Amino acid sequence: MLRKTYLCLALFLYFPQWLLAQTSYAVAPAPPAFIQEIQDSLQVLMQRYHVPGLEVALGQHTRLIWSAGLGYADIENRVPVTPQTKMRVASISKSLTSAAIGLLIAEGKLDLDAPIQRYVPSFPEKRWPITTRQLAGHLAGIRHYRNREFLSKKHYNSVLDALEVFAQDTLLFKPGTRYSYSSYGWNLISAVIEGAAKEPFLQFMYRRVFLPMHMYHTVAEHPDSIIFNRADFYLLSADSLILNAPYVDNSVKWAGGGFLSTAEDLVRFGTGLLAGELIPRNIVDTLFTSQRTLDGKKTGYGIGWRTDIREGQRIVWHTGGAVGGSAVLILYPEEQIVVALIANMQGVRLAPIGFWIGRKYQAYRHKERASFMH
Repeated sequence: MLRKTYLCLALFLYFPQWLLAQTSYAVAPAPPAFIQEIQDSLQVLMQRYHVPGLEVALGQHTRLIWSAGLGYADIENRVPVTPQTKMRVASISKSLTSAAIGLLIAEGKLDLDAPIQRYVPSFPEKRWPITTRQLAGHLAGIRHYRNREFLSKKHYNSVLDALEVFAQDTLLFKPGTRYSYSSYGWNLISAVIEGAAKEPFLQFMYRRVFLPMHMYHTVAEHPDSIIFNRADFYLLSADSLILNAPYVDNSVKWAGGGFLSTAEDLVRFGTGLLAGELIPRNIVDTLFTSQRTLDGKKTGYGIGWRTDIREGQRIVWHTGGAVGGSAVLILYPEEQIVVALIANMQGVRLAPIGFWIGRKYQAYRHKERASFMH
């Protein structure tokens, strides 16, 4: 029944063109020379690493500065990538899910430091208690993928069912004592969100995060469903041949890596967060603040976001690596600039060129301001 509800919602959201016109998200005129330099560099990257298709978007202050689709969403049928092409954003799903955490904190429905059994009573108690804050910061001792679990083909009907993969495992360490990245920790977070919201996780994400943020092209990837503008997914063989990525069912990890989106939607999400449109800014700051181990060392990871200082500038960001997909989302909070890139190929390092785009745009803006002042 829930699957039918989600499918009907998806059909409503992603098909009618009139709905897309309802967003107030403004598109700024793009400076041609600056954009051409970026586009040329992306074409070089795609040729060097045999990337079939790529999306890029750049925004500032809730305005979309520029977006583009490059290459092919489907090589065999020569279907081009457009800004509406949906691709796997992989672990950027954690950043999307962090917004649900922020909403529940703002509404007083979620205590980050309460034992998770308050919200998921069926999850087995471990040697030490686990909190949502620890899960969200990869400090809980929950393990990551093992063996071929990354290629899971099994379908799970609910986020609670998907906990079976790791629910009986012992913790890797006492929570809080060290950082260890875990997508499965975010599986458990999706169950926490269900328990706190009293609503199915995917339904909550659509209703409370994606719709309010005008993310009309963001959806959980059900492999058996018709999803308009979904790309095909690829990987590169050892001898540099482009191959179809193997079949996977991401119901094992919605919150940790199971969403499809577009670069434009990711920019809408990032600029909206920075503007305080969905969640109060003080709570956004909590999501963006690095956690610490029990001995006081910063981990460089907040709640669903990596946090960094680069060239004296604060940056929050996340990468994504999926079967047949690569992505990066970069936020510059002080200047409210957001950069997003998604490729329909596995193993593409998009972060370096994403940071380069951010620096180029800032340099352009500073030069523009200086010219105006003179």
